[in-house]
Amino acid sequence: MARLFGTDGVRGLANSDLTAELALDLSVAAAHVLGEIGAFGAGRRPVAVVGRDPRASGEFLEAAVVAGLASAGADVLRVGVLPTPAVAFLTGMLDADLGVMLSASHNPMPDNGIKFFAKGGQKLDDAIEDAIEARLREPWNRPTGAEVGRVHEHPEGLETYISHIVGTAPARLEGLRVVVDCAHGAAYRAAPEALRRLGADVIAVCAEPDGLNINHNCGSTHLDVVAAEVIAAGADLGIAHDGDADRCLAVDATGEMVDGDQILAVLALAMRSQGTLRRDSVVSTVMSNEGFRLAMRSEGIHVIDTAVGDRYVLEAMKAGGYNLGGEQSGHVVMLDHGTTGDGVLTAVHLLAQVASTGASLAELAGVVQRLPQVLINVKGVDKSRVTLDEGVKTALVEAETELGDTGRVLLRPSGTEPVVRVMVEAATSEQAEAVARRLAATVQAELAL
Repeated sequence: MARLFGTDGVRGLANSDLTAELALDLSVAAAHVLGEIGAFGAGRRPVAVVGRDPRASGEFLEAAVVAGLASAGADVLRVGVLPTPAVAFLTGMLDADLGVMLSASHNPMPDNGIKFFAKGGQKLDDAIEDAIEARLREPWNRPTGAEVGRVHEHPEGLETYISHIVGTAPARLEGLRVVVDCAHGAAYRAAPEALRRLGADVIAVCAEPDGLNINHNCGSTHLDVVAAEVIAAGADLGIAHDGDADRCLAVDATGEMVDGDQILAVLALAMRSQGTLRRDSVVSTVMSNEGFRLAMRSEGIHVIDTAVGDRYVLEAMKAGGYNLGGEQSGHVVMLDHGTTGDGVLTAVHLLAQVASTGASLAELAGVVQRLPQVLINVKGVDKSRVTLDEGVKTALVEAETELGDTGRVLLRPSGTEPVVRVMVEAATSEQAEAVARRLAATVQAELAL
């Protein structure tokens, strides 16, 4: 059987793959596992923070999670619609024993997901996730009477999170006109408000969630929206978040994309100049453009590569004592200020560098000269066979031989979707496109379901 937990929690089609029953069972199992390993504070009833993004399905899934936790004897603080990093932050700040976020991040609205945070707002280890999965639907002694958990609203969580983000800013943002695309998602209040409190002139778009429109033709997966708004408004730059706001991508004043690699480079150089970049190093994934690595090398900053997924970036950062890492997709982790990728935090620090230097975003991002890169998501395939199929292996060797030292190829199964990602970098965009399409066609033909 396939592992239930992916690289970012449990995710699937809401009310089909991810049902209310599964959400309840996962919450009960998580409470049991974490309690038995001593993760809960001694001498008191455990406390859980529960938040969600605005998806319609989040309403019934949240109810199921809250019911599961309370039935297992945990008190619950419902913080409502907040970014994933806000739930992680509040879990630590409130000294809660467990955090739960209901979101499918950048996935389409019909999907949803459950992500657990341990004490301190830390992501769960694989071994703990496996233990939770193994304990689903087991018989257990249910608390009764005064021993059942209580449920409380905690609406002040939004203000607490915004104040935290604003307090980390290294500079004010007066003089900057910024467009913020909130993807009709979890950041629709926090992102514009944080930037406004720091003095920016903020134009918020796609900030009217109705439960059905999250990520629909907007946000970090549709940068054309924020680019058009930046140009129309004569703004200095634009920021785009995904549905749960753990990502931040940007566009400059001309509407040109500034990706996660470039944002990471800008922040690395800023922190190095401030003397806060630990070990003069930054952690990124194998998906980062080679231009990013070349730029960092030329600046004397070491790059540590990991597998794709912000959990692996986090693991490498903690193991090596680093405080900055991220992904090309816009997940940026700043461990001095948070425990996970935080799109609003990233935006504040990126804009602070623009404001404090007087340079445009295009000038700052220009430190990275990206190699032409093509990414194709091949859908409707058996992603588990991508490293085993002989036809795919042959096509991969042929592509790598053609590119030689002038490019690279990466094939990987998505950790959150039934997709194989084909990434090709080459000396020219034409070659990258041709090689990527040829390889994607082979993957589609060989691994078709």
